[in-house]
Amino acid sequence: MTETIVLTAEMIAVMGILGLTIFLFAFEIVRVDVAAIAIMVLLGLTTMVPGHDGLVPITHLFDGFSSNAVISIIAVMIIGAGLDKTGIMSQVAGKILKYGGRTESRIITIISATVGIISSFMQNIGAAALFLPVVTRIARRGNLPISRLLMPMGFCAILGGTITMVGSSPLILLNDLIETSNRNLPTSVEPMQAFSLFSVAPVGIVMLMCGILYFVFLGRLVLPVVKDKPQESGSTLHYFSEVYGIAGEVYEARVTRDSPLAGTMVSEIDSAGRGGWIVAVRTGDEFTVAPSGDTELWVGTDLAIMGPLGSVQEFCAENALELRKEMDVFSEILSPTAAGIVEVVIPPDSNLIGKTLREIGVRQRYGATVLAIFRIDEVIDSDLPEFVLQAGDTLVLHCRWRDIAPIAENNDFAVVTDFPRDDTRPHKLPYAAGFFLLALSLILFSDLRLSVALMAGAVGMIISGVIRIDEAYQSIGWQSVFLLASLIPLGLAVENTGTAAWIAQQTLILMGDVPGWVLQFSIAVLATIFTLLMSNVGATVLLVPLAVNIAIGAGADPAMFALTVALATSNSFLIPTHQVNALIMGPGGYRVIDFMRAGGIMTILFLVVMMLMLNLIF
Repeated sequence: MTETIVLTAEMIAVMGILGLTIFLFAFEIVRVDVAAIAIMVLLGLTTMVPGHDGLVPITHLFDGFSSNAVISIIAVMIIGAGLDKTGIMSQVAGKILKYGGRTESRIITIISATVGIISSFMQNIGAAALFLPVVTRIARRGNLPISRLLMPMGFCAILGGTITMVGSSPLILLNDLIETSNRNLPTSVEPMQAFSLFSVAPVGIVMLMCGILYFVFLGRLVLPVVKDKPQESGSTLHYFSEVYGIAGEVYEARVTRDSPLAGTMVSEIDSAGRGGWIVAVRTGDEFTVAPSGDTELWVGTDLAIMGPLGSVQEFCAENALELRKEMDVFSEILSPTAAGIVEVVIPPDSNLIGKTLREIGVRQRYGATVLAIFRIDEVIDSDLPEFVLQAGDTLVLHCRWRDIAPIAENNDFAVVTDFPRDDTRPHKLPYAAGFFLLALSLILFSDLRLSVALMAGAVGMIISGVIRIDEAYQSIGWQSVFLLASLIPLGLAVENTGTAAWIAQQTLILMGDVPGWVLQFSIAVLATIFTLLMSNVGATVLLVPLAVNIAIGAGADPAMFALTVALATSNSFLIPTHQVNALIMGPGGYRVIDFMRAGGIMTILFLVVMMLMLNLIF
């Protein structure tokens, strides 16, 4: 990079679009995937400028949707869902309980190591979502604060994504970005080689081990014990009573001739007295669990009322209801083996964010009653129909176990509570393991592209019945897919217009004659800052071309600088902007300050260990 690069109008346009992208991502004017799609369309519209061919060739604008990285991510999601369908996670929970006992440090070690290893072969958000009910069960059985287990699990799920080239979206994307950069390298520079599956394993394994040791030795100092999320010390009802103020059991009552409720609707009596809920009704021979607000009540209608006995008795006395001593009418459909309470978290990529419970129609669509909502440090149990959902909100639902299955399969929800599942297929575990190993073998011992190898394993699971095709479609996080596919053209524009080379040259001029490791560390810090403000995919797409050009200008290894970016974009522990952190925030009852306290040290540790290992290995 000896010749001075002249700033052109195209570069200014690209930098303007880069600035707009960062602004949209940082301030969440619209959802990140919508912002990425809008940026992609904007790049396409630049072809309409007279005398210009556009910042990206219009024929390649949508190439991201067929890219190796996007197809690989889709296949990884399907494989992860297939493994989950075998019920293997319940077996994992049992093993952890068996060998972990009730010692916090031992349980943290086993959970963190297990989720880290699993996360190295599937998306870390998927691994964390799978382990939510596992950790919840372990915390309750072991009488441990869940807030001291979820954060190590979440952080190590992120760290586990750095062990293989399929563990996180930035690493899956890296080889595609390297291939693009190779086409624009000066002839004097040798093309970069693609990274193999386990190229980063030494770095990732050491970082995962350091993360585990950090929580084992310093966990008592940095991990919170959240008073609003106490551990269970007995039954499930006791736990929900402590956490959400949901007390009591389910009682039966009948609407009598003298009852003022005859001829009214459920919406008019939304709560059965203080701290109670109508969770089911029977009119004639028709049962309705989680009745909607327009369900009518008549003389002879049976009600299933959940709440403290005193509140239920008071409600029945005020409304002339005949309260029964024992469950009879609803004894089968609302027995503990058929129904109960579950916690459901709204993940950061949910389509339900910004919608009210009334708009979602939880009762009508899923047959569930929302008892309360937990947001950070507040329990909301009033005016629920008009409550607007945010990422990380925890919904406490009462429903039949068979009705929770569709919720668990819906990517808009993440079910925290372990519940009886009828749709698991443990007999398919040999097929799931076989096709997973097939995909792994094709990656390691053949020249097939990563996407083809992974898709072979995914298709094998579908054909063998491990996972049905409709379940496979549901398992795909379409927000992540569209985010990645839509940002690839932006990276192409940054590279092809020479914008990355110009920014790199200006950076080198500004920093002067500094050692290569200082430049590399600066790139790592910049990637860490970017990933806190925007998605890790977006940060990778924007910074890899820049890092490659800086390395070339400084005479350093461009491939190692590119890898530095892809790894550093996983260094997102300081605030809960990463999808995994947003997922565990509600169930753990964490506040932002909790992430800053535990994640601050973790962020520094990540940078130091990553820099040392990269320079030792490469």
